[in-house]
Formats: sequence, C-alpha cells, structure tokens
Amino acid sequence: MSGQREEPFDGSPADLPSLEKLDSPTGSPPTASLSSLMELENCVSNLSLAHEIVVNGDFCIKPKSPPTDSLEGRVTDIIHQAFWDSLQEQLSSDPPNYSQAVILLQEVKTMLGSLLLPGHVRLRTQLDEVLDMELIQQQVQHGALDLHRLAGFVINMMASLCAPVRDPEVRALRDLKEPVELLRGIFRVLGLMKSDMVNFTIQSLRPHLLQQAVQYERAKFQQILDKQPASLDNTAAWLVAAASEEAAALPAHCDSPGPDSRALPSATAILNRAYMHLLHWDPHGQKYPESMLMDRSRLDALSQQLQMLVLEASVLLLTATQCRGVTFSLQGFVGKLKQTITALLEGSHTREADLKRALLELREAVLQQVKEALSTQGGGEFPKESQDLLRGQISDLWKNNNPVRSLIGERVRGFLLAMLQGGSAKRRPELPFPLGLVSSELTELGTAFGRIVHFNRTVFGPFYAPILRKLLLPSGESETGEDSR
Repeated sequence: MSGQREEPFDGSPADLPSLEKLDSPTGSPPTASLSSLMELENCVSNLSLAHEIVVNGDFCIKPKSPPTDSLEGRVTDIIHQAFWDSLQEQLSSDPPNYSQAVILLQEVKTMLGSLLLPGHVRLRTQLDEVLDMELIQQQVQHGALDLHRLAGFVINMMASLCAPVRDPEVRALRDLKEPVELLRGIFRVLGLMKSDMVNFTIQSLRPHLLQQAVQYERAKFQQILDKQPASLDNTAAWLVAAASEEAAALPAHCDSPGPDSRALPSATAILNRAYMHLLHWDPHGQKYPESMLMDRSRLDALSQQLQMLVLEASVLLLTATQCRGVTFSLQGFVGKLKQTITALLEGSHTREADLKRALLELREAVLQQVKEALSTQGGGEFPKESQDLLRGQISDLWKNNNPVRSLIGERVRGFLLAMLQGGSAKRRPELPFPLGLVSSELTELGTAFGRIVHFNRTVFGPFYAPILRKLLLPSGESETGEDSR
C-alpha cells in the first residue's frame, strides 16, 4: 500500500471502522451487560488493529496530538502551559519547592524502565541507583537535590536506548540549561521513544501475525458473530444484490439457454461481482458489508484512484481523437500530458462543482500543450473547430453518464475483473487505446485490489459459504457448486 498509516498512541485506532452496534434506543435499558459490551468492543478493536498491522506494511503508531487549531488542542496547550508555569514558579521560589519535580522524576524513571529490555540488567541497576526516590526525597529535605546531574544521567540513558533517528533530538537536550525546559524536553523525547518502541514491537510481531492472521481474524469475527448474530446482515444483502445482477446477466453469456432452463451463477462469479461493487459504492444505497469494513478506507482510496484513471484515460482518448494522434507520437508528450491531467484533477472527485471547475482548467491546459506540440512538430495550426469540440468534450466529462467516460469505465472494470479472476497475465484482455497509456497505474491498482480481495475471501470464505448456498440452492438441494473460497 502506498502512503504511511499512523495511529494515535492511545490504545485504540482512531479511523479504523467499528463492526459493533452498541447503541441501545434512547430511554430503553441496555440489552447486554456493560462487561459484555466492553468485551465485544475489545474484540472488535483487537481484530481491527491486527488486520491493519497485517495488510498495511507502513502501519505505525505515533503519540496522540490534537490539531493545534481545534478546541481540544487549545485547551490542551493551556493546561500543559499552566502545569509547566506552575513548576517554574515552584523551582524559582526561595527555597525551591521540588514537590512537582520529584513526581516528574518518578514518571521519567517509569518511562525509562518501560524502554528497557530483559537483557538490560546493568542499565536497570543504574536506573534504580541514580533515580532512587527515597534518596531523592532525602536530598530535597536537605536542599541537596541536583536536577542537572539527574537530567544528565537521564539524557545519557536515553542516548543509549533511542533509535538512531532520535539522536539529534537527544543531543539537543544537552544544550538546555533551564530546568523546566530541560524536563519538558525530556518528556517530549521520551514520548517519541516510547512510540518508537511500540512500532518496533509491531514490526517484529508482523511476520508472526502474517502466519496466523487468517485463523486469528476468522476466530475474532466468529466471537463478534456469537455475541451479535446480526453482524452479517449487511454482508448477506451485499451478496444477494450481486447474485441477482449476476443471474440477470448470465443468460446473455449462455450459448443456448433453453426456455425452461434455469442458469445459476457460480459462487466465485457472485463474489467477484460483489467485490467489484465496492469500487463504485453508493454511500446513499445499501449499508456497507460488515466483512469489508476494516478495508473500507483502502477500498475508498482505490475507488478514487479508479475514477481519476477513468477521467485521465477519457481525456487522453478525446485529445488523441481531435488531433488525430499526431502529437502522441512525439517523445515525452504523453508523459507531460498525463502529469498535467493528474495534477489538475487531483482532489476534484469529491464534489461535482470541483470536478466541473477542474475540467475547465484542464481543457485549456490540454489545448495549450497540443498547440505547442504541433508547433514543435511543424504540423501547422490546430483547427479552431477541433479546439472548440475538444473543449466541449472535456467539459462534459463531469457527467457520470458521459458516453466516453462510461465506455472507458466499462473497459477498466473489465480489466480489473480479469485480474481478479486470476490466471496468467497473458490471458488478460489486451488493453485497447488509450488504456495502454495508463497500463502501469491500472495494473498497480488491480494488484492492490486483488490483494485485499484475496485476503478477505480467505478469511471470510466460511462465513460467505452458507449465504451463497442459500442463494444458489434455495430448495435445499445437495451442494454441488464450487466453494466460495
């Protein structure tokens, strides 16, 4: 997967979808005990976290930090500043008041201890000896506490434990002389080191999770299903809709369907159609299948990439048609044109108004590049009639039912479905113009989509099988079709 996924370090991934339906109607008593609801929530959280670690190689956790411009961020800053101002006031009094400083030293000791491994026997002994809280209390009582000496020891230990990426930040701590800023900096860097340790542990566990991921996720989802039998209702509706469409489309592909024959689609065909639906999901239609919720953000991202590729290929086709492909033979023209299309269409898929505006800018940029290419090639002027026609054709691409966009979309989905069905790359349909110009992007998208589908089918195949059997064998006939996995 592209991009790095970061989670707030508070024990619960913030943007992972939730499978549970824990809300009870207002005014009515809960249908389950608090402990059972907490157990279900923990099960869902563990399932989501394990799934994210397995499928996202860039998964990592970072310390939670609210947006600085948010109310939570402003309140947090005010509270933190008040705390450090209070510490400054205590240390500046005569004689100095070390009560808060001692508490902070205890927390520093605890954080450092959490970073030590079982083999760090000598370091743990040093930590206990230098940050001996009873001895520190005695030093406070006799006015002999040396915060700089203790901070120096802490920084040296941090330097021996931190990842190389933290070396500059640890070195910068040595330049801080004011006690409050020094303690504040130590806490900040220790927080980063703690997240580094968590991420190191995650990456270390990842190979083991990969080996057991299928059985683990299947077992966890079964626990959710045992507690909430309705946790597959949306999934069943998703498969039913795909089965209906596949059955309706099947006669057109049969050589000689008799008037009394009843052709049944295969389980694999139903699943493939259902998976393809996820790439053009209508959020205002049926509810998202529960079995796919953990991958919804990834599938939504692929859906957006798909929309952009369809638009890009549509613009390429229209441009080539109006300039009769002359400029497309020029070295570098197609690459530059693709970069322009991608840059101007980026982020325009979410709102119709944004797409219209982006297409208006794009049509002028395309015309300019075509004119420049024709001039370089000595091909003469770009006819005004062709220019006006190209302007209108590109502008009309905002419509979902635009003929060119629909044609390209159908061909792209056919290619992705062929990739989903597997088999040798040689057996896949040859990409017609202009899809060949975006073949690398299409293949990358299809590979990412296929990876999600394969893992999901492997995990949830046993849950899909009984639903598909009811669809394919409604009268209770003995199972003869292929399995859903």
